[in-house]
Amino acid sequence: MTARAIKVRQEDRSAAAGYLKKAADNYEQMLVAFNASNWNAAATLAVQCAISSADAICVYGKGVRSVSQDHFDVCDLVAGVSLEGAEEKSKQLRKVIARKNLVQYECRSVNKFDADEMVKVTTRVYQWARETIGEI
Repeated sequence: MTARAIKVRQEDRSAAAGYLKKAADNYEQMLVAFNASNWNAAATLAVQCAISSADAICVYGKGVRSVSQDHFDVCDLVAGVSLEGAEEKSKQLRKVIARKNLVQYECRSVNKFDADEMVKVTTRVYQWARETIGEI
């Protein structure tokens, strides 16, 4: 069985800083929302932060980002980047993206436990991206 091709767009590696800036903006607002007990907003911003962090890493490490309709494809791209910790962070990213439908499309509200878990995992992914790429 051959691996399925992931739809990607070529990006100049200097664009990684722009994706990291988006991740930083979402990260900061995620913390504000979480500290205000706004679990739905915190979880939504966690998803956005995680995806922007992944885009930053992929552009930085490979000069591409996912344009696939399947958000899990970005996890596979991260896993394939030749950077220390990429495989582990890919798994963490997958945990956040797995909750995307619940957070953004279902009528059930996010509870404190779910938001807390998403914030913790997203923080690990974001901090790794920031440490890997450097300051914005």
